[in-house]
Amino acid sequence: MLTDSERFAFRTHRAHVLDTTGNAYDACQVDEAIDKGHTLIVLGEGVVGLAWAWPVAVTAEAGHLHKIADAGAVTLTDLVAPLGFDEDDVRTAISLARAFGFAIDPAFDRVCPTE
Repeated sequence: MLTDSERFAFRTHRAHVLDTTGNAYDACQVDEAIDKGHTLIVLGEGVVGLAWAWPVAVTAEAGHLHKIADAGAVTLTDLVAPLGFDEDDVRTAISLARAFGFAIDPAFDRVCPTE
């Protein structure tokens, strides 16, 4: 028999697929179903990002999303802690971007290399 921790040993994550990065940015401002840290996917522009009041691209291509300021962080914690993103949300977004074959923003790629 499985224990509760074994039965529920998974993590859910929500992703939103939008037509443009402009739509993604706007949706982060007005759509209550989009929470901070959700993944934003814009296939047509080659962009994957993280939802927030100021959504941030994890891909090299950003479109209308913000790029993270690269202050030379050497760990994922150092890079995202000032923004308050959950590290698992960031890893999920990067993993999806890589699965799509999108180039990763150098700041994120350095602290979250391919496994």
